[in-house]
Amino acid sequence: MEEDGKETISIRESKRRERQAALESPDIGIGLCGWIIVGLSILLMLATLPLSIWMCIKIVKEYERAIIFRLGRILRGRAKGPGLFFILPCTDNFINVDMRTITFDIPPQEVLTKDSVTVSVDGVVYYRVQNATLAVANITNADAATRLLAQTTLRNVLGTKNLAEILSDREEIAHSMQTTLDDATDDWGIKVERVEIKDVKLPKQLQRAMAAEAEASREARAKVIAAEGELNASRALKEASLVIAESPSGLQLRYLQTLNTIAAEKNSTIIFPLPMDMMQAFMKRD
Repeated sequence: MEEDGKETISIRESKRRERQAALESPDIGIGLCGWIIVGLSILLMLATLPLSIWMCIKIVKEYERAIIFRLGRILRGRAKGPGLFFILPCTDNFINVDMRTITFDIPPQEVLTKDSVTVSVDGVVYYRVQNATLAVANITNADAATRLLAQTTLRNVLGTKNLAEILSDREEIAHSMQTTLDDATDDWGIKVERVEIKDVKLPKQLQRAMAAEAEASREARAKVIAAEGELNASRALKEASLVIAESPSGLQLRYLQTLNTIAAEKNSTIIFPLPMDMMQAFMKRD
């Protein structure tokens, strides 16, 4: 499994490099007219020095990268930054891309599970721009596209699960969503780092039904435990009666122990059971 995962990652990385190389390929240049315009731009910059230097030097922050377009085409080489970089006036423009991790909440989604139960599920997604060139060139708005894709992916994944699986296998569902989102956003230069399921809301009627079912289950287990206790107690009493039957003095000791227990509770009334042998002597005299 680990080898398959490494092979998948290496294949995806090679494809990403191929796409980026295709975007930056020099095979289709800017043409003769383009080079003339670039030359005129350089002459204009030199003629207006030192004022033009403030228009040519740009700064990007540590967490940003700049994608430079020269006459509408992406400039060769990787994204610029962080720090200083140089552009030509009139022919170059650039777009800053934030490389920090971005988080967003998935709005609550009404999902029909595999066992035909309607639940409302929300979550949170953590992602970052891994390739600034692809994030600018391959999609209009990577953030909005990732948000919409996360909502549809949540619906699709939960639609294949039962209610019990949704409630118990949140980590597996989150991992499945992360893998699906990461594969889908790879062409956009987006890396989905983490997906978490926040809350699963059930309908009120279903909550009451599940509570009643759980209560009935607990009552059934309690009755079974009580019945097993009665069975064990009856067996112990049977064994005790057999022991007492073998030794008549044992019955008297048990009788005295019972009296001791009653007296310890400070009761005002004590009942003394009399053996039937003593009563028979009085009955004969009558």
